[in-house]
Amino acid sequence: MEGERSIVVDRGRYPDAVTPWERRAWRAAALGWVRDRLAARGLGAPGDLEVRLRPWSVLVRVAVDGQGPVWFKASPPAGAFEGPLTGALARWVPGHVLEPLALDAGRGWSLLPDGGPLFRDVLARGALGPPAWEELLRQYASMQRALVPHAREVERLGVPAARTLALPELFDRLLADDRELGADDRGRLHALRPRLGDWCAELAAVGIEDTLDHADLHDGQLFHPAPGRYTFFDWGDATVSHPFCSLRVPAERARDRYGPEVLPRLRDAYLEPWTDTGRPATQLRRAARLAWRLSSLGRACAWGRLFPTAAGASPGGVRASYWLRDLLDAPPI
Repeated sequence: MEGERSIVVDRGRYPDAVTPWERRAWRAAALGWVRDRLAARGLGAPGDLEVRLRPWSVLVRVAVDGQGPVWFKASPPAGAFEGPLTGALARWVPGHVLEPLALDAGRGWSLLPDGGPLFRDVLARGALGPPAWEELLRQYASMQRALVPHAREVERLGVPAARTLALPELFDRLLADDRELGADDRGRLHALRPRLGDWCAELAAVGIEDTLDHADLHDGQLFHPAPGRYTFFDWGDATVSHPFCSLRVPAERARDRYGPEVLPRLRDAYLEPWTDTGRPATQLRRAARLAWRLSSLGRACAWGRLFPTAAGASPGGVRASYWLRDLLDAPPI
């Protein structure tokens, strides 16, 4: 498959990152797997390959005869749960996620259909405003509620647990393992620890159960194939945690586009599917504020899920430290 076509490789901001793609035997095995999985469906793939290499994934766009492209994704060992999780989500919440064409859980490989236009690309055409973000947040929150009964199953698939009451211990571990923080920041974070424990206890006491948190739901991580429709994908940063931790990333992206005045609208749109729980709006808003701040821990943890061979040149440690320091800042909502 490799020798029959041209291959365009995009390394983005990480030209020195080492991924399995650099190994010829690995490339041959991966592309052979794609060819065989397509052949089993009666499909051929004669076109050129577009490869995107990052420290946390190998992504290959494969043109297919007579239809749109498919996408091969290889996740690092620490993120190998992504394929099985995507397959499980397709069963539990069909219509909200991609349904994999093929999976190899042992090798962390997935073959996925094309999901249509990225939300980011639709936004670039200037046709959408804040109401589109509000609707995607309602749909995403409704999906999270539907997944509450599956939280233990999600963990058994290998998705890391960052449960609300366990976040203080996660904080302790991240702080102890960090090698990038300066003495001043480390001291301020140590001083924050008692308050962090109080925040977690208060958030858990609201009674909203932990569930799947995408943890990086920006405008490039969902498709917008038709008006009112959204498809969520790229679960490599996912955790099982407080659902409200998911609000931060999309809200920040929308704030960057429209200004800070959009934040209350987005917060309330996200909380709307939770309003029938009997909790007053003021309590839900307070919980969203707490979860916004605590979401930094999940983001810090996710940066450890890189290809092991990329560790020497990866941004993982620096980015994890960034998110730990972010705990010191008050949320904007």
